[in-house]
Amino acid sequence: MTLNDTTEILQFPCLNDNFGVLVHDTGSGTTIAFDVPDSGPYEKALQEKGWTLTHILITHHHWDHVQGLGELKQKTGATVFGPARSRQKITELDRFVEDSDHIRCGPYEIKAIATPGHTLDQISWYIPVIGMAHTGDTLFSLGCGRVFEGDKEMMWSSLAKLLRELPDDTKIYCGHEYTAANAAFSLTIEPDNADLRARAEEVKQLRADNQPTLPTTMALEKATNPFLRAGEASVAEALGMSGKSATEVFTEIRTRKDNA
Repeated sequence: MTLNDTTEILQFPCLNDNFGVLVHDTGSGTTIAFDVPDSGPYEKALQEKGWTLTHILITHHHWDHVQGLGELKQKTGATVFGPARSRQKITELDRFVEDSDHIRCGPYEIKAIATPGHTLDQISWYIPVIGMAHTGDTLFSLGCGRVFEGDKEMMWSSLAKLLRELPDDTKIYCGHEYTAANAAFSLTIEPDNADLRARAEEVKQLRADNQPTLPTTMALEKATNPFLRAGEASVAEALGMSGKSATEVFTEIRTRKDNA
């Protein structure tokens, strides 16, 4: 029996549009939380599943990802891992990671991938053995995070890193349910992208049924997410930017989204 057989991933809503995510291994009892927008939904999920929280992995310091951290840590005694650059901003961190560090949480080896841009401390977490990643507020379904602390060149570099490091079949979890708005914007960039049009229809139906649009996959995002596709000649052509660099194309797309 492999970890794929013994792993259960639970996603649930937090706050207005955030997600909580728990990864549980039935063999060892290891339970990992990604970010803590609000302690209450995590406590409820853990109680309903009968799981004991052992680890918490933080992506970045924004309040809507850590405001429930102190309470959840106090109630569970879980060990908290987070970006070394958050050392002064998140007092509950027990262990600090830099880019490409590997940590062990029970049977899971997890890679920290620095993906700055949205914030300077942003970490994406990748668990290769189960083909799962949590990209915080760097990569969304059909979108990417707004650039607050870095710059657009930095954000494109981070997205390009995820393109290189995450296989197509990686299941992508992230911080927010923004996909419907992202789909509407994406269609203004690539209206003739058949895969994107199909995804937009799927998203419309999911939201109409009050269902989440996540997780997504790297393969789906490569085919439909204009922010990830900034290096594609077809996207540059659609924007009238043929011959421009991927960074320039991404900057144009991100600027249009900021002003939308």
